[in-house]
Amino acid sequence: MVAYDPAGKFEIKVSEVDFRRTPGGRQLKARIYQPQGAGPFPMLLDLHGGAWNNKDRYANEPMDRAVAASGVLVVAIDMTLAPEAPYPASVQDANYGVRWLKSKAAAWHGDATNVGVLGSSTGGYVGELLGMRPRDARYNAIALPEAPHLDATVAYVATRSPISDPYARFLQAEKMQRDSMVKNTRTYFNPWETIFEGNPQQMLERKEAVALPPLLVMQGALDTNVLPAIQEKFAATYKAAGGDISLTVFEGCEHEWIAKPGPQTDRAHEMVKAFIARNLAVVRRAA
Repeated sequence: MVAYDPAGKFEIKVSEVDFRRTPGGRQLKARIYQPQGAGPFPMLLDLHGGAWNNKDRYANEPMDRAVAASGVLVVAIDMTLAPEAPYPASVQDANYGVRWLKSKAAAWHGDATNVGVLGSSTGGYVGELLGMRPRDARYNAIALPEAPHLDATVAYVATRSPISDPYARFLQAEKMQRDSMVKNTRTYFNPWETIFEGNPQQMLERKEAVALPPLLVMQGALDTNVLPAIQEKFAATYKAAGGDISLTVFEGCEHEWIAKPGPQTDRAHEMVKAFIARNLAVVRRAA
């Protein structure tokens, strides 16, 4: 692997390929942000937000471009939306996506030994589940016949406003009388009991035997969708379980601040790049 420098400057080529089809037959696509050079470059799978019911691979484009231009092969995927299929369908897409990305490494000048995940909002939730349960049979349900030996383990998980406790977020939506969010949550967690089974906070509280990859959480201080207190509790629980977690609260920022250009958005881009560099350095030392 080429040494990764978060201050690096690369030209990037953006292209799209077919990813997979949803259970209902919709074609999911992947958007590839490819640094130009011999590589091999570290790889990052981007998982979009959208309250489990909306959005697609374009949702995090500014971040994807910024990270790719520093020398990371970034691939943003569409995921199954809740009206098409509830939990764990989108987590299965992401799990398959990690394995699929590793299988494409050589062709795309990527390094299959250094794959991380970037997730925003509900994509951060999916990223947390992916990192904590990389070999879960429910999440590994989609076969990759051309590379059956690959697993979905990741080197790190970087998130923005992740839904680290979906039940706590649901209660907040009820309190704020956000009917669309209440409906979105019930559409995704069907049957309802899965909101507790697939709950990163509660998984830790139950003392489940989970993986604990290095985790970055970037949270807006003014977020009334996911309260900062929820992330603080999750970070404390993750750390108590033995995990390496970095939580930064961005003052003056709401839930989707990185959708708007500005100094706090630039800061988030730099934070993700520094986090990647730190964890790749750990991988190199271990090697």
